[in-house]
Amino acid sequence: MVKIETIIELKKGKKPNSISLLSENGALPYVDIKAFEKGIIEAYTNDDKCISCEDGDLLIVCDGSRSGLVGRAIKGYVGSTLARIDIDSSADKDYIYYFIQGKYALLNTQKKGTGTPHLNAALLKESRIFLPDISTQRRIVAKIEELFSQLDSGVETLKKTKAQLAVYRQAVLKEAFSPMENWEHKRLSEIGVVNLGRQRSPKNVSNNYPTKYIRAANITETGLSLTDVLDMEFTPKEKEKYLLKHGDIVVSEASGSITQVGKPAIWEEQLSECCFQNTVIRLRLKNDNPKYVYWYLKYLYVNGYYSRIVGGVGINHIGAGNFSNIEIDLAPISEQDKIVNQIESRLSVCDSIEKIVDEALQQAEGLRQSILKKAFEGEI
Repeated sequence: MVKIETIIELKKGKKPNSISLLSENGALPYVDIKAFEKGIIEAYTNDDKCISCEDGDLLIVCDGSRSGLVGRAIKGYVGSTLARIDIDSSADKDYIYYFIQGKYALLNTQKKGTGTPHLNAALLKESRIFLPDISTQRRIVAKIEELFSQLDSGVETLKKTKAQLAVYRQAVLKEAFSPMENWEHKRLSEIGVVNLGRQRSPKNVSNNYPTKYIRAANITETGLSLTDVLDMEFTPKEKEKYLLKHGDIVVSEASGSITQVGKPAIWEEQLSECCFQNTVIRLRLKNDNPKYVYWYLKYLYVNGYYSRIVGGVGINHIGAGNFSNIEIDLAPISEQDKIVNQIESRLSVCDSIEKIVDEALQQAEGLRQSILKKAFEGEI
């Protein structure tokens, strides 16, 4: 076992004096974090005072939240938040790559500095590595890649299963809401009362009547997340208008992402007293089953319906008016419970399978780290 500092040297990248958006006059890619991690090249330079890198050179992130991440370079100049890893001839480049990859969790959680975190280079340099002869190193690399290939194949199958589950969920909802002859076609404003929540402003800071309220961020794909619920001033008179009641349907009215607008959830008195902000629309039904209408709105959401009716610049809004005019197919009230039970029975099986898949994906990442650990302890 030897300290890795005896076989590697880090050469930190530099900011070039000039950067261009195009590759011209011999300029090469400026390999910043985006180019390194995602292959997206946004800048070029020909400043030969910068640290160059060749295809396949090892780079490591030195600054920011991804500090400790190691990967392979493209030909260009090393960005100022990265460092090139130069390797002694006694070590195989891929062998070092996998060794440092196995140290990522340690390096990333024990960064230095406040504000912008930095790689603890001393922690890396002090790491001890099993260093057999080059041919043995390459056999170990080949075994790691063989095991990773098998693992990647399994992960790909799990991801395909998740995608198939999403398609199945859509199919369940589509089948459930295929209208029959005795169904009615009604606007939401005909079956309930639609309200937009109260705007948050400096004058509404909690004072005499601090009250919990939900905002669009509290509405998730799987329901309401109430771990981060804020307070705002709601007077007794305002509570009459904005207080949520059991069975109210709440919908995310606004989001910077168009795909996040229209997420529905049901209020089931998870908190004893709670109002809602103007990034949320409330639908209070007159007679229909809230779960039936919730699942119908979920059906619209997963099929991208809201992307056709939102407006706004920067922030996407449904608007209470647009929402009120949404038309849905209503089964007779006597049939709504049966339809809800069929949906939830089928989707509960789907949820159980997805939970198993998610657990398997987490275990796969743990297995990847286990493979690397054993490889550098001489066990494979």
